[in-house]
Amino acid sequence: MNKTFKIYGVVFIVIMVIVALFEVNKKEVVDWRKNFDVNKKSPFGLFIFNKESKDLFKGNIKKIDVSPYNYYSENKNKNTGKKNILVIESKLDAESWYKILDQAKSGSNVMIIGSDIPKKISDSIGFYNSHNSFEDKNSLQFTDYKFLNDSINLDKFPSGVGFTYIKPKVEVLGKTVEKDNDDQANFIKVSFGKGNIFVHSEPLFLTNYYLLKPQNLKYTQNVFSYLDDSETLWFTEANTLESRWALRFWLSHPPLKYAWWVLLGGLVLFIVFNAKRKQRIVPIIEPLKNTSADFVKSIGNLYLQEGDFHDMMAKKAQYFLNKIRIDLLIDTKNLDADFAKKLHLKTGKSLEIIEEAIVLIKKGQDPYASVVKEDLSRMNRLLDDIFK
Repeated sequence: MNKTFKIYGVVFIVIMVIVALFEVNKKEVVDWRKNFDVNKKSPFGLFIFNKESKDLFKGNIKKIDVSPYNYYSENKNKNTGKKNILVIESKLDAESWYKILDQAKSGSNVMIIGSDIPKKISDSIGFYNSHNSFEDKNSLQFTDYKFLNDSINLDKFPSGVGFTYIKPKVEVLGKTVEKDNDDQANFIKVSFGKGNIFVHSEPLFLTNYYLLKPQNLKYTQNVFSYLDDSETLWFTEANTLESRWALRFWLSHPPLKYAWWVLLGGLVLFIVFNAKRKQRIVPIIEPLKNTSADFVKSIGNLYLQEGDFHDMMAKKAQYFLNKIRIDLLIDTKNLDADFAKKLHLKTGKSLEIIEEAIVLIKKGQDPYASVVKEDLSRMNRLLDDIFK
């Protein structure tokens, strides 16, 4: 092992020791962001709900990781019949919302749990929602006397969103109760076509922080008890941020992530210093020059200097007739009226131009014909024009 590799090894070990010391002394920070991600174990992720959803829906739940618009557009003939639809705090596009409403009209039950629903959609269903409270604590309760004892207390960052206006014939199933404010509806049921739409404005009760408290599980079960026993389609596209990258596992764990970046940094340094010391000078090799154009120009100048216009016309005619045989598949043995008609049909040029060109071609082929420079120029223009 040479001296350079020893230096690299020492530097790498020192860096790893420093990173390890930082990791040991680092205080774990709790992520209180409301991400509603089914893969996050942070307080406001949906990891626990995702794991318990099969038991909660008795195994009759199917997670869909594409938008409702794409799903129903690609499965037009496979999704007939009554089904439950579940959407949890998802930023869906307008077309996806309309697809969901169409399913409700056809007889499906839809449950939307979210604090931010587009106004056009809420108008269609029959309610207005807004931020009604800024209290740091409140309680979620049912209006059905059977569930009066199954309330849930929110003591961390409640959204404070409720329904400011509800259209007639909308049934209120739940409310938000606060100490110093009036009760506010937060869970409603709307008959929509042949089906029903349930809307809950506070999705926090499904997060890890609240589901870890055993007394809160009953509230969640009661909310979903309003759905029937049909298959439930849970659209999780906006709640599934899990990367499919091969290094996802490494980068999702901070110690492994730091080790990975240190390894890459060491490799880059090794390549840079090693290449700088050992790379040879690359000689400059000039590419071969194409002298075909110069050759053609020289031959052309030679003919012009010699003044042999007759020979040039003969060669031009020979080249033209050969091109007609190959490209247009016309027999050039007899340059008669039949030949002129075929050339006229395939090139679209007038018969007058073609007949004049034939006269000049025959003149170039006749070894005893008298040819001048103007004949050569005229034939050259005519033949080029025919093949344009």
